[in-house]
Amino acid sequence: MGRLANLLVLLVAISGGFYQLYLKPILTKAGLWRTIQPIGNTQCATVLELQACEKIVLHQPSGILYLACSVPFSRTVWTPALGRLDPTHASFDDFVATYDPATSRVRRLKVSNFSGSDRGLSLHGMDVVPSASNPAELFVYLINHRAPIDVQSAPRVGADSSVEIFKTTIGSDTITHVHTVEDPTIICPNDVVGYPDGQSFYFTNDHGEKVGLMREFDILGRASTSVGYCHVEHGCKFAITHLKASNGITRAQNDTFYVTDSLGGNINVLERQADNRLAVTDEIPTDRILDNAAIDSEGALWVAGLPDALTWMRKHSVDPSIPAPSSAIRLSINTGPDSFYGAKYKIDKIFEDDGKIASGSTSAAHDAERKLLFLHG
Repeated sequence: MGRLANLLVLLVAISGGFYQLYLKPILTKAGLWRTIQPIGNTQCATVLELQACEKIVLHQPSGILYLACSVPFSRTVWTPALGRLDPTHASFDDFVATYDPATSRVRRLKVSNFSGSDRGLSLHGMDVVPSASNPAELFVYLINHRAPIDVQSAPRVGADSSVEIFKTTIGSDTITHVHTVEDPTIICPNDVVGYPDGQSFYFTNDHGEKVGLMREFDILGRASTSVGYCHVEHGCKFAITHLKASNGITRAQNDTFYVTDSLGGNINVLERQADNRLAVTDEIPTDRILDNAAIDSEGALWVAGLPDALTWMRKHSVDPSIPAPSSAIRLSINTGPDSFYGAKYKIDKIFEDDGKIASGSTSAAHDAERKLLFLHG
């Protein structure tokens, strides 16, 4: 009996330590005990024509938004990041849309010259970059979660994801396919950052495996995710590995990268090396689950946050008609007095809503010139 009592005490101590060290911080950032505090949500408009748009990219000179869109139901059955792998009921007719806030015009862009059209488009992350040689020409980088050739094998082998590169011009209603990039390093891609050469990009893998039990341990902080680098002529490689819960990625003009650790609620700051690898230089903690990130024209970092990620995961991601709270936070260099004591970054919650106006938003983009904030998910 004494040994049993000692064993029970040990198990209680271990479970208590596990809860305090691992589960409680995750549940706290997931919003289990959070009260939603609406802010910045009183002068908003909804664009009903746009649904299930995972990523927003702002073309700053024109003010036009580019969005990677699907249909809501498809996300519930085919989202490799969440382990939802039923391609038989998914839409592979996803599309890039544009929205012009000045005219309220929405356009679904037609696809041209896409040799992979028989396998369709199932979109996730996206980047839109002006060409280095012609600023009126844009390169569109898209994460495409293709089903495997043997569609029925999807639950066993996962998605056969690729990165598609298109080009277009400002105001055009067509995107023209340029390259398909497929490589073993493209495991479970989530977001992408492209370069103005139309040939090179970085991308995040949100898991270290396409399928399998090990993926389930990522919620406990397993460092299995990565960032990859590809060049269409020179191939792909891992730029950095052993990251936690990598999700959104964005790049500053000086080649500083920001990668969100979605489950940990942290933002990794990385510097590009001469060999195109990345090195972590800093980590910025926040108080919530994070998704996509973007830098505005004034250099501020904007991140879409899920203040109640448990509702998002258990309800909204299963039935998008069920609202889930959304938020947008802004990070900037701290110039206040506390910067002397090591507070390098200032973090402001600019927007928070209970889901009635902005529901389950995964992307935020700020137009600093026109003082407009856009969210979608």
